[in-house]
Amino acid sequence: MTYKLSELIKNLEAVTIKGDPDCLISGVCTIQHAQPGCIAFLTNSLYRQYLQTTQAAAVILTEADAVNCPVNAVISKNPHYTYAKIASFFEDQTKISPGIHSSAVVGSDCQLSPTAIIGANAVIGNHVSIASHVVIGPGTIIGNNVSIGESTQLDARVTIYANVKIGKRVHILSGAVIGSDGFGFANQKGSWHKVPQLGSVEIGDDVDIGANTTIDRGTVENTVIEEGVKLDNLIQVAHNVRIGAHTVIAGCVAIAGSAEIGKHCLIGGTAKIAGHVKIADQVILTGNTGVTKSITQPGMYSSGVKGAVPNLEFRKTNARIRRLDHLMQRVKTLEDLIERKK
Repeated sequence: MTYKLSELIKNLEAVTIKGDPDCLISGVCTIQHAQPGCIAFLTNSLYRQYLQTTQAAAVILTEADAVNCPVNAVISKNPHYTYAKIASFFEDQTKISPGIHSSAVVGSDCQLSPTAIIGANAVIGNHVSIASHVVIGPGTIIGNNVSIGESTQLDARVTIYANVKIGKRVHILSGAVIGSDGFGFANQKGSWHKVPQLGSVEIGDDVDIGANTTIDRGTVENTVIEEGVKLDNLIQVAHNVRIGAHTVIAGCVAIAGSAEIGKHCLIGGTAKIAGHVKIADQVILTGNTGVTKSITQPGMYSSGVKGAVPNLEFRKTNARIRRLDHLMQRVKTLEDLIERKK
């Protein structure tokens, strides 16, 4: 579809147009590979070099960058957010009629909204509640006593174990497993015996869960993912973990059992968080950081040979490590001088 530039920003606050508001936009593009009729965005200074030569019909950018923009400009204090809202106009809008596919299997005593969509080969257990405008993708399996809030979408081949509670407007991507048993075993005379995992999982409103991410059920109490949390692909969330509201976690992060992560945290890819530690609100962990002790103060943390430390300390230490070889050569030279003077 094609939209006027003014239509794309109609419901956005503090966004203005410099140029032709009737300019027609038919899609989105990158600033360096832009095509006529498309809209691009500029947030990273590394791409500022492409602004003067872009072929885009319009660019979303800050007021400072708009001064040098040769095409129509959409001026925003948060260009990335503005781009996200504009790009949603060009998502696949294919509509599927509500209803239950003939190949789906639905258990007894379920409450399914007539506006819900149940895809092919989906399996729904007993006593399941599915609210209005929920989408259950093909091949998805939902256990007994599961509750799913309105406008939530489960993509193909998602597995939801029994007794899980999912809030409103949640999006769970393919292959995710929610409510599987936590890794709990008791040792008796050298052999391991399974500890029953009697808790479940609670997922708040507006949560996104990436492909092949796993969230284990609690041992006794529930594993809790609070509202607005965004989880990337291939994340392991162990039993009894609690993740605070609006925290964002990148791919391949591993969170051990009973860890508590605060609100508004940013966790970089492949970070590792030990069991039973607590992380304060507004903590940033850079990629591959290992956390073995609780972090009680907001800030940016990284890890190397000393475990997680404030990022500035880590960078200083890392810089010193890189100079160790030079330091060793200086020490050897001094030792040689001392030896010759004896």
